[in-house]
Order: sequence, then structure tokens, then C-alpha cells
Amino acid sequence: MISVNSLQERLAARARISREELKWLWHNASNEELQGLANLVRERFHQPQIATYLLMRIINYTNICVAKCDYCSFYRLPKAADGYLRSKEWMFERIDELVELGGDLFAFNGGFNPQLKIDYYVDLFGSIRQRYGERIEFYAMTVVELIYIARVSKLTVAEALQLLKAAGVRWITGGGAEILADSFRLRHSPLKYTVKEYYAAQRDILEAGLKSTATMVIGFDESLDERLEHLELLRDFQDSTNNGLFSFLCWTYKPYNNELGGQEVSADEYLRHLALCRIYLDNFVHIRTSVLTQNANALKGLSFGADDFDIPWEDEVTQKAGAIIEQNVESVLGYAKNEGFAPQYRHVAKEPGLISIK
Repeated sequence: MISVNSLQERLAARARISREELKWLWHNASNEELQGLANLVRERFHQPQIATYLLMRIINYTNICVAKCDYCSFYRLPKAADGYLRSKEWMFERIDELVELGGDLFAFNGGFNPQLKIDYYVDLFGSIRQRYGERIEFYAMTVVELIYIARVSKLTVAEALQLLKAAGVRWITGGGAEILADSFRLRHSPLKYTVKEYYAAQRDILEAGLKSTATMVIGFDESLDERLEHLELLRDFQDSTNNGLFSFLCWTYKPYNNELGGQEVSADEYLRHLALCRIYLDNFVHIRTSVLTQNANALKGLSFGADDFDIPWEDEVTQKAGAIIEQNVESVLGYAKNEGFAPQYRHVAKEPGLISIK
């Protein structure tokens, strides 16, 4: 018979829990019980009252995208009057501004723009690496963008990765995952590739010697079983790659200004889900909480198993959907301190290779 006490004993002994047991916890465990179990796993990797953070900016260099996901408030189709492609100089200004503030991480997110082939990205990222060298690090694109760019360039994903790597790219993030269950993707993003294709590209990234991350978004219309399927497939993939993905980040869907609409999930639901992620994803060192979509509430996630967060300076994609960004570093750090944590800056550009969990 499943009980919180029996699961606590097993987690303390570093035993794994099953998908069925995770589902039982969702329905039966209190917030305090979930916190306790999540922190048992967190403390395998991190000091109890220490949290790391990043100051980063997401650079949305184009809003032209043909994926047509019904939950997106950002995209414009080709030939739209308000479609754009930013210049290199515009992007350099965005990077310079954050560097002056002490940030050193940038993520590029532009969707599926059919006008941009692999040569565009090789030139862009090569220019950024040449201009900034080791002073910054950047997430070049998401997994799903990589798949699309390779396809429109008539390349395999592996071939595209070799070109990007030669240009100075070191990271491709797990963005575009949302909910990794094909039933969900068929409902909302049928042009955005299958779960099998997504993980095949993730494997190609790691085999090419680049780094990657895992992501998840909750709060659409997904079922609990679809959420658990996402976590189960992710844990299995991480096992199969010797814990190759650096971190896991979960954030929440913003339902404004798009076709899908709906209501935001509660802060309580987000925190409970974050705890489940830490309990189940026992092969991830870093579980990250989302300031971008949860603001001050995100720092409560440090008590629900998360150990890391970023302070976002800009992300037009989520801002169009209703996200409110607080551009006050000390204020956000204060939220973490109020939760009893000492935040320490994490320099992505200076990080060693991926961590292997013993």
C-alpha cells in the first residue's frame, strides 16, 4: 500500500518511485508532504539553503513563424504587416545592455521562419562568438527550431549541428517541448514534430558534443496523465544518455492574446507540480523555477525542490501572452532571501562540462 511515509523511506534510501506512485502523491499528499519529499531529493545535490540564479535575456529576433501553435500570442505569418526580422546591430545593442548590467546569458528564439536557412544562423552566431568571445554564453535556438532549420536547409539535424558548432554554438535548449505527449501536440501544435522526432534531435545534440536542457510548460488543457507521460519519457531519456541534459525548467502557460485562451493555473498547482518534478526526475542535478511566468511566487519553488532560477530581462513571446517582467534584480533576489535562501550567481560561460550523477 502506498503511503507518504513509505515513499519517504524509499527516497531517503535513494530508491526511485514509479509513475503510479507519483500520481498517488498528486492526489493524496499535502503541500508540506510534497515539500519534504522534494527536498529529500534536492539535498542529494545541493546545500539546503543555497540557490543559484542567472541574469539573462531572451532575444526574439524574428516573429515570423509558420508553426501556428494555437497557444502562441507572438507569431506572425509571412507577409504579415507587423512581421519583422531584426538586424545584427539591434541584437548587439540588446546584448551590450545586459552585459553592462552584469548579465552574461542570452537565448535566441524566433520560431519557424521559412526565409532563414542554416547560412543565416551560422553567420549570426559566428558573428556573436567573434564579437564577444568568452564574455557571454548563448542558447542559440530551441530543439524544435533546430529540426525546422535543418529541414528547410535540406540537411540532417546532425549536419546542421556540425555547422552550428563550427560557428561557436555550444547550447541548443529544450524549448518547444511544452507537453511531450503526442496527444497534446496533435491538439495544439501538429506542425511542431512528434515526441519521437523531438528526442531524436536531443540525442543528436548531445552526440555532437553540444549541451542541452529539458523544459515543460503546464496549464493548457493537458491531463494529469499527459503531464506524467512527459516526465516518464524525460526520465527515461536522461537515463539513456547518462544524464546528458543539464537542467530541467518548468513554467506556466499564459493564456492571453491567443487562439487557445483559457485560465492560468494557480500558484499552488505550479508549486505542487514542481515538487513532483524534483521527486520523479532524480537524474537531474538542476530543477529550475520560472520567475518569467510566476514572478515572486517562483521563489517559493525553492522550497518545493527547485535549486536554480533566472531573472529575465526580456522575452517578447511570453510578454505578448501576458507575462510581466520585473526588471529589478535586487527585488527578485529579495524574494529568494525572504524564503530563507542565499542566492549565488551562476556564470554559464564559466561552467564546466555536464555533471554526471553517481
